[in-house]
Amino acid sequence: MTTTENTYTPAAVPAEFEDIAPYDDAQYQEKLASLIHEPGFEHAVRYVLPDVNYPEFADSLLKVKNQHDFQQNVMGPFLEMLVKTTTAGLSCDGLENILPDRNYTFITNHRDIVLDASFLNLCFIRRKMPITQVAIGNNLLIYDWITDLVKLNRSFIVKRDVRMVDALAAARQLSAYIHYVVNDRHESVWIAQREGRAKDSNDVTQESLIKMIGLAPDEDAKSNILGANLLPVSISYEFDPNDYLKVREFLLRRRDPDFKKSQRDDLFSMETGLLSFKGRVHMRIGKCINPELEAADTPSRLEAVREACRLIDLEIHDGYELFPCNYIAYDRVNETDRFAQKYSESDVNSFREYINRQLDRVDLPDITPEEREYMQHMMLTMYANPVKNQLAARGEADTNV
Repeated sequence: MTTTENTYTPAAVPAEFEDIAPYDDAQYQEKLASLIHEPGFEHAVRYVLPDVNYPEFADSLLKVKNQHDFQQNVMGPFLEMLVKTTTAGLSCDGLENILPDRNYTFITNHRDIVLDASFLNLCFIRRKMPITQVAIGNNLLIYDWITDLVKLNRSFIVKRDVRMVDALAAARQLSAYIHYVVNDRHESVWIAQREGRAKDSNDVTQESLIKMIGLAPDEDAKSNILGANLLPVSISYEFDPNDYLKVREFLLRRRDPDFKKSQRDDLFSMETGLLSFKGRVHMRIGKCINPELEAADTPSRLEAVREACRLIDLEIHDGYELFPCNYIAYDRVNETDRFAQKYSESDVNSFREYINRQLDRVDLPDITPEEREYMQHMMLTMYANPVKNQLAARGEADTNV
């Protein structure tokens, strides 16, 4: 991953990847011209940018010639606007762990549907480093124009709605595409460590994801995992705008174990994550797991997968940036004052008020006092789990808690 100006050079995508790959530059202006005439896209732009002059905005998009220009001239400024209006600052460290002559599969914990990868790429844009291609599940591609938008924005598609009989073929295609991008196109990719966000912020890498990466390009799973150059990144949001939606979902599942979210729920979560306040946001680039994985004794495929998951989790957990609210939540959940020196009385009062405001936003009928207490406990657990996991990763777990 070179650390010079982003000089993305388009190349023809092999036919076997065309249905999941981002649009190439030859398709770019045609797809963009079609997108700006979509009523749904115009509505979304006006929702996110209420003061926008849409005709002028559309004309400016038509001047974009390729992916590089779109990232530099459209997405970069848009994300900087989001940082300014919805955060208390975006910071990043660990960039020295990205070797200039290598490309990576950046694998992160998953907090926000849209912004996890976007904020990471903004950190790269700020340093004039190449950005990543981004994995996105097709369950989020509710409308055709959303598919066009994400494929214009260098996203590749993860097929999550395939029949069981087709699942292995889809996983092989995705694995082969990731390896193709990293090793043949010499670009990096981003993927979350699990399908869907960790609702309670207990970030654990799914074995099925690493098994997928181990499927291609050959039959040696460990070699395939090593070939993807997995580099964990810890993403920390001081406040999760979707925390009240997550505890709402916890309560709905408690009331009805068969509850399933709708596409509208996912769309509202994306809107909320984009536009609501997140406090401080920090990205910490960890270290590629290859040296430790290569040295590990993993005689079977399953052992190689599990060792990769363990190394990813340790790196992500160790890399969290923790805030006063995390320490307050940990002490509340565990009925301890272990981290009392990490926060003030004012911090406690502010966080208590924040929790109550978020719980008041849960729009369900007939919430009992016991159910509200349950939601409060789940929200506190959500903020406490990063502390718990970091302590374990550093061998500092309190056996008395």
